[in-house]
Amino acid sequence: MKIPNMIYGTAWKKENTTALVFEALKQGFKAVDTACQPRHYQEDLVGLGLQKAYDEQIVKREDLFIQTKFTPIDGQDKNNMPYLESDEIEIQVEKSFETSKKNLKTNFIDAYILHSPVYPGSKLQKVWQKMEEFVDAQEVGQLGISNCYDLDVLVYIYNNAKIKPSIVQNRFYAQSGYDKEIRAFCNQNGIKYESFWSLTANPHILTSEILQNLSKKYQRGVAEIFYRFLNHIDITPLNGTTSTKHMIEDLKIGDFSLSNDEINEISKLLG
Repeated sequence: MKIPNMIYGTAWKKENTTALVFEALKQGFKAVDTACQPRHYQEDLVGLGLQKAYDEQIVKREDLFIQTKFTPIDGQDKNNMPYLESDEIEIQVEKSFETSKKNLKTNFIDAYILHSPVYPGSKLQKVWQKMEEFVDAQEVGQLGISNCYDLDVLVYIYNNAKIKPSIVQNRFYAQSGYDKEIRAFCNQNGIKYESFWSLTANPHILTSEILQNLSKKYQRGVAEIFYRFLNHIDITPLNGTTSTKHMIEDLKIGDFSLSNDEINEISKLLG
């Protein structure tokens, strides 16, 4: 299934997760991102939001793009994990995946993402090979990696994988140079780049003169202008808004286009 132009992000929604996922689907989101990481996500409550949307015939499962993640131990709260610390890494991946399917009330995950690289490379290969088994079993559609800011790591996975990564999901911010090299590699190899923290990390862009002027010209909020810009440069943003108003506005970014000159002007703000 093709990834929609924007994905609803469910991190840090806590007890409001179910209601917000339902609202996002009701307003028209067709993709949801989560993780089997109780420290930051309530994946089971995401599942309840999905189920409510199915029950009320807001959306059908086959029309939704659902992606979740395997989170290694370093990213987990050790008192609340989907696996045991003593489990072999392949068993950790298996247990996490089974938990995700149960939480999300589905036998098929559209995209399964490694939440962050694991080291050394031999361990990374074990994780990736286990994830490949889920694709072979037709339980997963695509594989990806998140929080990967080292191009060498991405190239290592790509070169050693039987099933190549088709998604990179990273924080989109100045500290990483906006992943210019990684995004170039993605574009060359048919990998979709997904951005998170797109608004939070970039207040200097949102308050820039160019975005303020484009906001007036197109009669759209600066967030919508920036999200549209990201789509223009082949980025699919995650959107974690808790505002129904913003959901409605942000989902309309496909209704207008920026000119090449405008895209180039905004691109200059990325350094």
